[in-house]
Amino acid sequence: MATAMGATAATRRAPIPARPAPAPTAFSPSDGLQGRRRSAAGGGRRLRAVAGRPSLFSPRAVSDSRNSQTCLDPDASTSVLGIILGGGAGTRLYPLTKKRAKPAVPLGANYRLIDIPVSNCLNSNVSKIYVLTQFNSASLNRHLSRAYGNNISGYKNEGFVEVLAAQQSPENPNWFQGTADAVRQYLWLFEEHDVMEFLILAGDHLYRMDYQKFIQAHRETDADITVAALPMDEERATAFGLMKIDDEGRIVEFAEKPKGEMLKSMMVDTTILGLDTERAKELPYIASMGIYVFSKDAMLRLLREKFPLANDFGSEVIPGATEIGMRVQAYLYDGYWEDIGTIEAFYNANLGITKKPVPDFSFYDRSAPIYTQSRYLPPSKVLDADVTDSVIGEGCVINHCTINHSVVGLRSCISEGAVIEDSLLMGADYYETENDKKVLSETGGIPIGIGKNAHIRKAIIDKNARIGENVKIINVDDIQEASRESDGYFIKSGIVTVIKDALIPSGTVI
Repeated sequence: MATAMGATAATRRAPIPARPAPAPTAFSPSDGLQGRRRSAAGGGRRLRAVAGRPSLFSPRAVSDSRNSQTCLDPDASTSVLGIILGGGAGTRLYPLTKKRAKPAVPLGANYRLIDIPVSNCLNSNVSKIYVLTQFNSASLNRHLSRAYGNNISGYKNEGFVEVLAAQQSPENPNWFQGTADAVRQYLWLFEEHDVMEFLILAGDHLYRMDYQKFIQAHRETDADITVAALPMDEERATAFGLMKIDDEGRIVEFAEKPKGEMLKSMMVDTTILGLDTERAKELPYIASMGIYVFSKDAMLRLLREKFPLANDFGSEVIPGATEIGMRVQAYLYDGYWEDIGTIEAFYNANLGITKKPVPDFSFYDRSAPIYTQSRYLPPSKVLDADVTDSVIGEGCVINHCTINHSVVGLRSCISEGAVIEDSLLMGADYYETENDKKVLSETGGIPIGIGKNAHIRKAIIDKNARIGENVKIINVDDIQEASRESDGYFIKSGIVTVIKDALIPSGTVI
């Protein structure tokens, strides 16, 4: 029996970031760059290269290489403000977003999507973080408060994670109209921080990234805006907004989901950004990841003066910045990245962590851990069960059942005889007491969890769902799309999703 026991990773509380030693003022020759010191004074304005002393630029140095060194001066904790955008209504992730914001959707048995960008920030020494939300934000606010509210600041360190909700005011009577509009509405607050850059992030991406390297590349190229770029092949490229660069990595053209000859025209030499020749041939396109570094003065000028009515960064502000001659650079990120925008993408990303021998995304990286709320749950208990190629969250009770290639979320209770295959169980928000279960048994009710002899295959079971005995959730008719909200479930891309708090009566076949 191959058994995966315990949580995906030890649940970690957000750390108190230590103030690092001052960074050196010059880069080593191996960097291929001449470092330029910058001052945080003057509202985040940068010092330009000294006349008569040309700075050397090596585009290869802007890749996210493990071997590259990060020398930020001033360091990110004092000079960078992180801004995480909570996204829209999340209609493509419905029904997972029926009662929660998209960044609050559970992930990987123990976590939530918002933990990814927040953890990346903390691991990158970016400790001043705002999260902008608009839809169903109660659970997101609660999670952020419990996970990060009291434990990322320290003596003389003003670290924080704060939620900023959309609001109406005499100046702005509307809700957030897009990514740029959301930032613009709170620009009065952001500009109060004495920082050099704004780091703009999405709250629904799965990846691990050292933002310090990203910020360093921004400073070294003297950019106004730097866009994180993902290399990709022709097959995937048609689904993304693509960018074209010159031989210094400067973005000169954008195209949204191009096809045919337009797609061919967007091919670039990705060796400019650090890929080796072989991989550059396989991945001749670069797509925007929706992750940006803006110099503070550039952000203020763009949103207030140049494009005061623009709502979106990716389709309006950044292309507009290139047209008016601002320096917009590409930064290559050559690693795992997934936009959790659809049910299918969410399902695949979760099951990807069970892949062997190496998962798509690992929660076991000690050098860059993923933090979350400390729940103080007991270890999971497995009683005579057959568990293979699966990840089990905290506090589960798994009794005489079979689980294969699945992710089982915290507090999950799975009864004897159940079979779980290729599925994601999100678990529960609380345990029912023995008295609760007794009352349910006497009244014909169904307890939270998976009932006896239930069979679940290629499905997502949201939190607090009550699955009765002998239920079959296997998409028996191979339906690709169906809305059965009154019955407690949806089917999207052939994946059955049981709604949070839903009850599926005993004997039901889906």
